[in-house]
Amino acid sequence: MDFKVVEAPPAVRGNTAQGGNKTVKIETGAEILVPLFINEGDIIRINTQTGEYAERVEKSRE
Repeated sequence: MDFKVVEAPPAVRGNTAQGGNKTVKIETGAEILVPLFINEGDIIRINTQTGEYAERVEKSRE
């Protein structure tokens, strides 16, 4: 399912050799671990079987 990110801390530079992750809050109130490039307002796809981040969804032009 696709959800909007409503709260996301800014990406902090540091040890990103392993990719780096941060916790964001989605519109349902759930907190999900996502890659550092995800920002507030992004739409992300969540795997509902595992509850984990799957991918960022391209924003449609409105």
